[in-house]
Amino acid sequence: MSDPHDYIVGWICALRVEYVAAIAFLDEKHEPPEFISTNDNNHYTLGKIGKHSTVIAVLPHGEYGIAPAATVARDMLHTFPNIRIGLMVGIGAGAPSPKHDIRLGDIVVSASHNGKHGGVFNFDHGKVIQGQPFQETGFLNQAPMILRVAMQGLSAEHEGEGHQLERAINETLDKKPRLRKKYGRPDASTDRLYQPEVLHQPSDGLNCDLCSQDPSSLVFRPERTSEEDNPAIHYGLIASSDKLMKDATVRDKLAKKGVHCFETEAAGLMNHFPCLVIRGICDYADTHKNDDWQGYAAMAASAYAKDLLSQIHPNRAEVEKKINEVLSDLQKEVTATSRKADTIIRHHLTQQHKDVLDWLTPTDYSLFQSDNIGRHQPGTGQWLLNSTHFCNWRDSPNQTLFCPGIPGAGKTILTSIVIDSLQTLFAESSDVGIAYVYCNFRRHKEQTVIELLASVLKQLLQTMPTLPESFESLHRAGSRPSLEVVSRTLLCVAERFSRVFVVIDALDECRTTDGTGAKFLNKIFDLQSKCQINIFATSRPIPDLINLFTNCVSLEIRARDDDVRMFVRGQIPQLPEFFSKRGLEEDVTSQIVKSVQGMFLLAQLHLDSLRDKTSVAAVRKALKQLPSGSDSYYHAYGIAMERVTSQQPGHKHLAIQVLSWITCARRPLTIQELRHALAVEVGTEELDMDASPDTDIILQVCIGLVTVDKSDSIIRLVHYTTQEYFEKTRETWFPKAESYITTTCVTYLNFRTFKSGPPRKDADFKEPTPLYLYAASNWAFHARNAGAICEGVIDFLESAPNVASSAQVCMRPEMAIWTSKKGEDVDRRARGLHLAAFFGAIAETRVLLSTNDVELKDGYGRTAIFYAARTGQEAVMSLLLDGGAKADLQDNGGNTPLSLAAAYGHEECTKLLLANRVKIDTPDCLRRTSLVYASEKGHNSVIRLLLEAGADVNWDGDEPCTPLWHAVARHRITTVQLLLENGANTNSKSMRVIESPLSRAAEWGDLAMVRLLLEYGAQVNSNDDHGDTPLELAARHRHIPILLLLLHHGKSIDLKDLRRETRKSRYAEHGDPEIVKILLENSRKFLLKNSSGRAELACVVDRALEEVSDDLQRLLEPPGPPSKAPYLAFSEAVPEGRFKWKSLLADISTYHKELSSLKRPLQDNGTLSTNIPSKAQRI
Repeated sequence: MSDPHDYIVGWICALRVEYVAAIAFLDEKHEPPEFISTNDNNHYTLGKIGKHSTVIAVLPHGEYGIAPAATVARDMLHTFPNIRIGLMVGIGAGAPSPKHDIRLGDIVVSASHNGKHGGVFNFDHGKVIQGQPFQETGFLNQAPMILRVAMQGLSAEHEGEGHQLERAINETLDKKPRLRKKYGRPDASTDRLYQPEVLHQPSDGLNCDLCSQDPSSLVFRPERTSEEDNPAIHYGLIASSDKLMKDATVRDKLAKKGVHCFETEAAGLMNHFPCLVIRGICDYADTHKNDDWQGYAAMAASAYAKDLLSQIHPNRAEVEKKINEVLSDLQKEVTATSRKADTIIRHHLTQQHKDVLDWLTPTDYSLFQSDNIGRHQPGTGQWLLNSTHFCNWRDSPNQTLFCPGIPGAGKTILTSIVIDSLQTLFAESSDVGIAYVYCNFRRHKEQTVIELLASVLKQLLQTMPTLPESFESLHRAGSRPSLEVVSRTLLCVAERFSRVFVVIDALDECRTTDGTGAKFLNKIFDLQSKCQINIFATSRPIPDLINLFTNCVSLEIRARDDDVRMFVRGQIPQLPEFFSKRGLEEDVTSQIVKSVQGMFLLAQLHLDSLRDKTSVAAVRKALKQLPSGSDSYYHAYGIAMERVTSQQPGHKHLAIQVLSWITCARRPLTIQELRHALAVEVGTEELDMDASPDTDIILQVCIGLVTVDKSDSIIRLVHYTTQEYFEKTRETWFPKAESYITTTCVTYLNFRTFKSGPPRKDADFKEPTPLYLYAASNWAFHARNAGAICEGVIDFLESAPNVASSAQVCMRPEMAIWTSKKGEDVDRRARGLHLAAFFGAIAETRVLLSTNDVELKDGYGRTAIFYAARTGQEAVMSLLLDGGAKADLQDNGGNTPLSLAAAYGHEECTKLLLANRVKIDTPDCLRRTSLVYASEKGHNSVIRLLLEAGADVNWDGDEPCTPLWHAVARHRITTVQLLLENGANTNSKSMRVIESPLSRAAEWGDLAMVRLLLEYGAQVNSNDDHGDTPLELAARHRHIPILLLLLHHGKSIDLKDLRRETRKSRYAEHGDPEIVKILLENSRKFLLKNSSGRAELACVVDRALEEVSDDLQRLLEPPGPPSKAPYLAFSEAVPEGRFKWKSLLADISTYHKELSSLKRPLQDNGTLSTNIPSKAQRI
């Protein structure tokens, strides 16, 4: 048996005829390989060509194309890891041109064309056939340098001396005479090139004798002279596609672009199996298929390949990089290029496009992906990508692969490898969408269900040139999209892709108290049930989450020994030099691999624990004490903290401060924020950054427990399990952390530099120093956790300018809500009592009440009770009310404590205020009441409280819209149901009505909402300020189910509306024959079933039909150039559109005939002859 490691040349064939030819040129034939990699389904023939050990593989019978070729190459590299030279040898279709006299039996070798493409490119056959300009869809890697050098040398030799390929073919056939009939050169008379317009007819049979009877059907070509090579060798572009090229017209178009040959496999190899492509020409890519030349063409290509290998010295081949190594380097380059491309793409998005996407969600998971893939050890994780489960998931639509794994098994890094592999595989497939989320226990606030779905939607939208108009309209209106809107838009966008991959990492790190993870996953499952979605998810093996994947394929993630070994060996060079001596490296590797038991993170922790060892004996002793088993993490972190606390006092103190901040902070901190925090000295009034340690010192004293993400400069604990460990042991290691952080925050906020107070205008606002936003927003949280009033807190709250500056920063988003004139020149100063109430600092509020008036107002006229109502601080509100605070006040914008509590859904505060008998329907400066705000936000529990207390469900005042309208506009169907059940009027209109709730729902395509409103008596024919009815809005936006529902509930459409809508169909962006046909059909049915005034109505309908007919005729047969006919260009691009419009004209003709009998009475007496001229008279 042969050793697979001995073979350096990999030769791939697609067809049996190519395989037979390749084997025939072997100088030696070897035994089969002694072992084959798992999941390798290839058939191999081994041997030698010259001095090169060569392995030849063939695609499975009946398969051809890009994907099978890539699979064969991938499997070959797994079994034969030392392959350094790749060849793709076989037959192809020629693209002759006046410049390149390509004939049957000739050879085409992939070579760069004007420095482009690398010799092979992928193109979309369908796009060319449809008459569109030729465009490449893939730019593939060029052949390796060693092959290009050999090719250059061989071509020079052939040019000077000629080649001996014909002799080599004949000598090979002499040795194998049974091949001569099929693989010998056919008679030259069978080499016929037909004019491109001459097609082979199926009725002519399999041969082309009838096609060639007329000499004019052939392209005349002189016989080659004895001085010319025959077969000739051509170097140039090879076009590769999944479909066979059988169109001479398209062939000639591409030949003008430099294409020499067509084939169906190379595009699957060039970026996954760097190789040279060699094709023998067997036909001319037209309908005149010529199997007679396949055998000889395969022999010619193989003869050239053998000749080429003779140009490569064995020693040169041995030092060439293995293809696996080349691919690893290429992967890094592709990843780097992909990141650059992403940057460029983001840069070139229109500003409006970018604004909408950032408004949707500011989260950018590509930063996390960049960091994670950058941390992975090259070569690891291949077991997952090569597994049957993963390959089946990747290659089949609508599949789910769930990968549970114990903590630290490497799930996140493997997820990044999966994402990277998908992005590489589908880099040139614009119809494949890829979206991913990295769940993180420290980001619960931003990782809600709607934010996670919005991130998936954002990533899919980023690949689209334009955004859905309805979504841009929502952005322009300033409305935040609801969960229903995001879900519906995500479905519409996903349906535009042929396939969508959604990758979810660490599902278990989503918030568990409200079931965020399960809700998000169920939304994605629902999406999968409606379109082509593939889901990949990782999680800890938590029963509740496992149950969600009951009917899905599952593959456990554990750190494989080979991967851990590769990782450890890659890290050892970073340890002291003596680790590489005396066999210690192998001992370290084997002991760590043995102890980690499937937990990748432990390998890193164990390596970190060895860094301070100074001798071989100390290392070996530590290796014997490495913890293993279920509680190994706990012991490993305990050992790490013993190392932390055994440092010099200064290093120990700094490490405890750093770990306290990172463990207890409410959100991840940047390294700059942390360095500012560490520079704070209690009792000072200025920040001295000279007191802040450098980043490398911070990382050093924490001995591997913290890391800095390069993409966003976040400093964090190395793993989720590290956070869990410190949460369990916080009182042991950081007993005073909350007090320390609170005092640091208020000291920072009370610095002299902030005593000038806030600017009086928004335009003058400047971004604060790094730690300021965190300190201003979170000091009270840490103060509550500290359990007592901390040093410096009251001093800060009693410093009016510092409090005002802090309030503007932490509450800046509220300013636009609490004032009717954004940026107006007013006193915005909040006081310490206001800030304490806002944050729910009860102890501090009680202290401040002893020295401050409970009715103290800020610049907007708000007292402390407003601040408590805004954030739902019921305990502070009760304290304020007990202290005499008035609850029935209005600020400068007309807001009341009740309207704020209702707007933000604070049920308990709403109850408390209602119990104090506040006025319920007090309108603000926008004429909105508490019920309007609660309805707009969908706070149903608050709505019930307000309605029970007597709130006016049909309030409009001078406000254009009722609570019902606001709920409909935000797609809050449960809120709408609640309001309708409590007497909301679906048809109520104020003096300044914009549109009815039904019109709003119809325009936005909310079918469930339309149905609900109709059930409660909404009027179908109501007009908005523009005169549009719900029916017109549904038709204009092509919401066909809603259109049909409205027609079912209404009597008929207004004929003026019919003519208005059909005129809009003159343009491609508005036109839709299906909509027009529905409108016309409804009008016809109404006419035929009503006897009253039928004749006169028939004339009006017929007039409308003739106008529609005229419009459509002008669209389909316009005068002048196409540029003056908007729809013509559309119909040419989409032929079925033209067909539908013509079909509509035929229907109109039928309607004319039905109407003629109804019109006749009026035409006989001429009643309408002067008012409604005939079509001929109008012309």
